[in-house]
Amino acid sequence: MKKLTFKAVMVAGMLGIAGTSFGQLQDEKNVTLTMDLQPILQLEMSTPDQVDFVFDKLGDYYGGITKYGATILKVNSTVAWDLYAVGTSNDGTYWDEQMEYGTGTDPNAIDQLPLQLLELHQSEANVNAGSAIGFRSDYSSALAAAPYVPGENNVYASATPYVLPGVTEKYIQGHSGTSDFAPGGSYLTQGSATNSIFYYVIDYRIVPGLPAIFPTAADNATPPNALDIESANGAGSYAQPGVYTMNVKYVLIENQ
Repeated sequence: MKKLTFKAVMVAGMLGIAGTSFGQLQDEKNVTLTMDLQPILQLEMSTPDQVDFVFDKLGDYYGGITKYGATILKVNSTVAWDLYAVGTSNDGTYWDEQMEYGTGTDPNAIDQLPLQLLELHQSEANVNAGSAIGFRSDYSSALAAAPYVPGENNVYASATPYVLPGVTEKYIQGHSGTSDFAPGGSYLTQGSATNSIFYYVIDYRIVPGLPAIFPTAADNATPPNALDIESANGAGSYAQPGVYTMNVKYVLIENQ
């Protein structure tokens, strides 16, 4: 009986343990994640440090010299953007004269050569010019042979290159005002219908004429104002032979 009693007690104890439930224990820790999306505006430029125009043949004076594909621009952006080119110099209005050929004092020889005598051509049109007004909203027109169309491709010039061009001036993409802009994206995007607006091939042309009055020089007004040497200085005037320099800045900016 003792043995049986002992077993009965053990079984009852085991059943009591098996029928008892306990609450689930749980512990946790949290980590806060922060995402900082910095805006990206990236302009890649492939170009020689210096593009030289050497006029030492009559044909080059008459027909000009064109530098095809001299500059390639590639845009990457996470925000709406505008892109413009601006001709500038130390003088701010004219090419900087580095060297003058000859020692004479020819009264008709002028060393103030307007920055706008430089012509640009961009491979892709400005499809985001919107309501821009002016003679041309970009530099996509083909570089025309004589008879020339002054103002059509002449570079926008300014002594304050980081002040945005106005509504009548040329942009490469986008334009003045918040409503005319290019969307964010990248030249690396494949299969995009608008991929071409992020990649540009730029040609340069200078046409001195003979005598060297630069007959294409003009601004972007409507109609353009002639800036050739004779218009600015009187009939019979022409450019003083020498070495002249200027800069072209390409400015990529968030739309504003």
